[in-house]
Amino acid sequence: MENILVIILIFFPAIILHEYAHGWVAYKLGDPTAKLAGRLTLNPVRHVDPVGTILLPLVLILIRSPFLFGWAKPVPVNFYNLRQPKRDMFWVGIAGPAINIILAGFLSIFLKFEIFPAWEELISLAILVNLVLATFNMIPIPPLDGSRLVMSLLPIKYARSYSMLEPYGILIVFFLLYFGVLHKVIWPIVVSLAHFFGVDII
Repeated sequence: MENILVIILIFFPAIILHEYAHGWVAYKLGDPTAKLAGRLTLNPVRHVDPVGTILLPLVLILIRSPFLFGWAKPVPVNFYNLRQPKRDMFWVGIAGPAINIILAGFLSIFLKFEIFPAWEELISLAILVNLVLATFNMIPIPPLDGSRLVMSLLPIKYARSYSMLEPYGILIVFFLLYFGVLHKVIWPIVVSLAHFFGVDII
């Protein structure tokens, strides 16, 4: 139970900062939707999704899933408000995974210079959680962040067709998770990134 609470306490800030980053970048690029909705905040209460932030991660921990994932309430973004919607969609989409990679890099400094040796295991776990969140969200299945990047690069005609997958996206993700496809794709990437940031995973 203690380990579960530690993982959740690490997971919450990582996923909340992930969503905040989307809203902050959108705001800087011309869309005030998240700010007007009161979501441009680090207050966790404003971002918690009962299923994605609490129930699903808890279930995955209890069943000893190979990796942990979930989501906060998506920060509302109106892409039509962006100064250059197609281009800026890329930056809004990549902002969430980018902040998790930045956090992992920042935390790796503590490992490299052994600043808090007694907390090495906790810091390694926090790095791993952020890397999993970043990698998982880069999967190009709507509504995950990777799909925003793909849509920003596709011609408008194909981007619209691609976006129609969004209502079925989470079902596709669970299907791929159930059959172990996501684990086979995500985990090697996470392991490589973890080694780069100084976390040894067998």
